[in-house]
Amino acid sequence: MNDQDKNHRWRPSRSYESSGGRVAYDVFGDGPPVVLVHGTPFSSRVWRRIVPELAGDQTVYVFDLLGYGNSEKREHQDVSLAAQARLLPELLDHWGLESPGIVAHDIGGAATLRAHLLEGRDFNAIALIDAVALSPWGSPFYTLVQEHVGVFRQIPAYMHRAMVAAYIRDATYQPMGDEEIEPYIEPWLGPEGQDAFYRQIFQNDQRYTDEVQDRYGEITRPVLILWGEEDRWIPPEKGEQLHARIPGSRLQKIPGAAHLAMEDTPDTVTTALKDFFSADRAA
Repeated sequence: MNDQDKNHRWRPSRSYESSGGRVAYDVFGDGPPVVLVHGTPFSSRVWRRIVPELAGDQTVYVFDLLGYGNSEKREHQDVSLAAQARLLPELLDHWGLESPGIVAHDIGGAATLRAHLLEGRDFNAIALIDAVALSPWGSPFYTLVQEHVGVFRQIPAYMHRAMVAAYIRDATYQPMGDEEIEPYIEPWLGPEGQDAFYRQIFQNDQRYTDEVQDRYGEITRPVLILWGEEDRWIPPEKGEQLHARIPGSRLQKIPGAAHLAMEDTPDTVTTALKDFFSADRAA
């Protein structure tokens, strides 16, 4: 694991043929199960510094969402939040998990909450990190792509690469260097990657959170909400609003972290998650 991080070679080693396409995944450690769900425009690589610590006393499941990272990308593929929410129960069945713990970042939060409240899948404890959960959400760049997706799909490759890099760099508080950011950019390059990048933005419509956000009061499982104090993508006020909507939830803001807290402050995130799941097991 450390070698993967050092050499920037994180790549899930297993695959599952879901109803929506091939999904890349991996499993680490031993103990009570916990599933990690990444957001956009990232991959399971965001968990590379978290997994080794959690895997000390838990079985950790990571995967790349449909159309992301090393999972299948293809024309006309459904990569919407609804599709990702349907994928999650499929994976849980494939892994033989009935009620695992779950950690979800960004749109992974929306997919997880939909899977729990609309698809009827149980989780024994839910941790949400800078989660897409309450409308409105989405940056001005998101809106621009959704209004002119055909134009963005045709821009020259060098311009596309520069935009993706600038976009991802804005997700952290501490600037990422070229070596750190390259593995996040690479899956979105080439004709297939460029199409996939704009496809996922175009399909990530706010109606998918509108359909579920009025049901957050029904959640009875323990919920931890982690939020970067410097998040420029989804302001911390959204974390406060989400905390108010989920009975008994706990909100922890993270100093020195922006939207991608796992890059900015991996030790803080890891400690919070370990404490949360340990307390849930002891309850």
